[in-house]
Amino acid sequence: MNAPLQAAGLGRWTHRFASLGPDFFTELPGTGLPDPHWVATSPECAALLGWPEDWWTRPGMLDVFAGNAQLPGMKPLATVYSGHQFGVWAGQLGDGRALLLGGVDGPNGHFELQLKGAGMTPYSRRGDGRAVLRSSIREFLCSEAMAALGIPTTRALAITGSTTLKVQRERVETGAIVTRVAPSFLRFGHFEHFTHHGMEARTRELFEFFVRHHAPDCADAPNPVTAALAQVAAQTAELIAAWQAVGFMHGVMNTDNMSMLGLTIDYGPFGFMDGFDPGHICNHSDHQGRYAFARQPQVAFWNLHALAQALLPLMPNVDSDAEAAGDELIESLEVYRERFGSALLGAMRSKLGLSAEVDERGEDGPLIDDWLRLLAAHRTDYTIAHRRLAGFDPAQSAEASANAALRDLFLDRAAFDTWAARYAARLKIEPADALATRARRTNAVNPAVVLRNHLAETAIQRAEAGDFSEVRRLLAVLRRPFDTPVQASDADFPPDWAQTLEVSCSS
Repeated sequence: MNAPLQAAGLGRWTHRFASLGPDFFTELPGTGLPDPHWVATSPECAALLGWPEDWWTRPGMLDVFAGNAQLPGMKPLATVYSGHQFGVWAGQLGDGRALLLGGVDGPNGHFELQLKGAGMTPYSRRGDGRAVLRSSIREFLCSEAMAALGIPTTRALAITGSTTLKVQRERVETGAIVTRVAPSFLRFGHFEHFTHHGMEARTRELFEFFVRHHAPDCADAPNPVTAALAQVAAQTAELIAAWQAVGFMHGVMNTDNMSMLGLTIDYGPFGFMDGFDPGHICNHSDHQGRYAFARQPQVAFWNLHALAQALLPLMPNVDSDAEAAGDELIESLEVYRERFGSALLGAMRSKLGLSAEVDERGEDGPLIDDWLRLLAAHRTDYTIAHRRLAGFDPAQSAEASANAALRDLFLDRAAFDTWAARYAARLKIEPADALATRARRTNAVNPAVVLRNHLAETAIQRAEAGDFSEVRRLLAVLRRPFDTPVQASDADFPPDWAQTLEVSCSS
């Protein structure tokens, strides 16, 4: 990288993670992009940092975010972690193609910035350390789309590209770098690494670092370890419930891809549900279906158990009674079951326009379950079906023209009519003011547009031909997912050719 540039009025850079010492990372400059250019930037992410919308036009910014220069205070480093991949211990992993630059303090708190695709690191494991334009566009768009949906996520500030850097994947592609933003990129795997390698002092040091910066309320708890684990479990439960409610599939829920802050992290072979299929596997590399949509909640719970095992040496009673210490940790995970169930039920109630206060007999759960079974039986489009619920009129029969848009999504009209009668009866006991605002409220939680694979693919194909306008247009649409888009095809059923699209771990 070149000599440091001036800070360009973008705040003071610090590096919290570097304070942990060399056992936790390798400092290295990385390898930037030759002949870089801007692909896209996110104004919303810049605002989160307290940066002006035109930050990227300032002198030297392209070189910095293409990995060819640094701002004062930046200290590029790759962190080391381990983890379970597809349920099997994979040993040492680490940032194989990501460099943590440091962090900035802004009006919304402290955020770290990371370049993904900045070249080989000691943890690249036979990889080239690069990211391709295709995968960078997918991560950039989905990071910002998830934030607009209100789902906890790492953010994406920018994509820089290079037409002269060629990268071999399934085919030769051009290289790119996506700048990722988060309060922290700490993963379950960071803790697993040190405990697995018998470095318990480092596990403790990392835990104290996590509590100090991200779980300060746990420091004064009777047992900070169980308190912190319960916090992570609760945040993870809220996250997975949000995924399930919107029909999002991560694709690679390895423990090294699980955030200690309950954020969606590491966008690879993700997907949003088209026709609803609880068994859908979005990752073409997931041959056993471990990360199928319906399995995500249980996989997250399994991953939390792996984290609990990594924290076991920190328990105050582990030397005197290891079994009791382990039981305490497992007990602290029970908050996951409770929080996930309540969060998902609450989210689905909102999607159907139901108020919890009037569900005195607990009938909403079965009604929602049967709705999902109805969707699954017909492979009904998940996003479109929920969006059309806003137009359902409980004062009219299911066969009425007012309800035709929703009813026509189901081949078995009788099955829909049976469920719709129950739904109409349930809506009629809603308070009058709630019933009057139902359409507005459901449209505020049921997106019109999600980042379907075919939308991303269209933007990618144009970008690979040198036209980035579709990436930028689609970003603008995804910023407002609950608004009816100007371009109707953004919210329409996927075209037939989309059925042949496949995404894998290389995506």
